[in-house]
Amino acid sequence: MSVSPSTPNRRLRLLRHGGRILGALGAVGLLVLIGLKWYLDATYFQGYDPSAPLQVEITEEKLEADYRWTRFYYRGFREDRVPAVMVAPRAAGGPLPCVVFVHGIGNDKEFMHRHGLDLPFVKAGFAFVCFDQLTRGERKLHRKSSWAEAEAFRVRAAYTVGDVRRLMDYLSTRSDIATNRIYLCGASYGAITGSTATAFDSRIRAATLVYGGGNLWRLLSAEAADELGQWRLPAYLVGWYFGSVFDPIKYVGRIAPRPVLLQNGKADTVVSPAAARALQEAAREPKKIIWYEGDHLGKTSELDQDLVVRVVMDAIKFLQEVDAQYQPNAAP
Repeated sequence: MSVSPSTPNRRLRLLRHGGRILGALGAVGLLVLIGLKWYLDATYFQGYDPSAPLQVEITEEKLEADYRWTRFYYRGFREDRVPAVMVAPRAAGGPLPCVVFVHGIGNDKEFMHRHGLDLPFVKAGFAFVCFDQLTRGERKLHRKSSWAEAEAFRVRAAYTVGDVRRLMDYLSTRSDIATNRIYLCGASYGAITGSTATAFDSRIRAATLVYGGGNLWRLLSAEAADELGQWRLPAYLVGWYFGSVFDPIKYVGRIAPRPVLLQNGKADTVVSPAAARALQEAAREPKKIIWYEGDHLGKTSELDQDLVVRVVMDAIKFLQEVDAQYQPNAAP
C-alpha cells in the first residue's frame, strides 16, 4: 500500500493547528485566572458596614471575686452572627481601657480564659474581649464539604478583620469602655490578621503582635510546611493565588503613627524568623521588637507556660505605657 507524499505534511499541519489551539486556550485560561484574582482581591475586604444594626444579645453573665464575665453576640462582617466573651475588672471606677484579643488559627474565643491568660490583663485594669473567628468555636462549619471548608478558609482573614471592626463599633457604644483607649492583641494568625485590622481601623490606639509574620512566601517556607513534601510547590502557588491579598506586610505600615509591639521566637518553626523579620521591617515607627528563645508559642502540650506568661506580661507592660498617655489625668 502506497502512502501519499502529502500525508506527513497533512499530519504536521494538524499538529501545528492543534498546538495553536492549545496555546490559545492556555492564553485564555491565563487571562481568566488573572481576571479572577483581580476580582477576588479587589472585593476581598468589602462588606464592612459601620451603619448596620449591631443586634447585640447578651446571653450570660457571671460575677467572680475579681472580675465579671459576659457572653454576648453581635452582627459582624457580612451580617454573620459573631459569638464573643468579655472579662472585665469587677470593681473599677470610670470607663475602662479595653484589649481586643484576636486568637490563633486553631483556637477559639475562650482559649485565653481557659488557661487563665486573660486575668493578667484584667488585673492590670483592662477589659478583655475575644470573639470566635469564622470556622472556630461556635462558628465551626456544619456542612463540612471540602469546597465549603476551602472557601471558608479563603475568606477567614477578611471576616476576622471585618469582625474586629464591627466589635469596635459595639465597644464604642458602651459607657463602661473608654472609647479612646481600645487596643488590639493578636497571637500567631491573630497577629497576621490583627495587624491588618489595626491598619484599617484608626480607633485601635496600639497593637501587640504576638508571634506573627508576613511575606507569604516566607510564611509558607516555615519548617512546619516540610510535611507537604512533593505538594509543597503546588501549595505555595495556591496559597499565593488566594492568600497574597491578606499578606500583612501590605498593611502593617499603615498602623503608624500609632505604636506597635512585635514579639517573636528565635527558633519558631511555624512563623519563621524570616517571616517575623518581614513583618517587623514593614511596620513603621514607633515600634518595639522583642525576640524570645524557643519555638512557636503553644506548640507543646504544656503550652510553654513560663514563656507564655512572660510574653503576656511584656505585652501588658507595653499597653500600660501607651495607655498612660490617654488617661484623664495624663499630662498634655
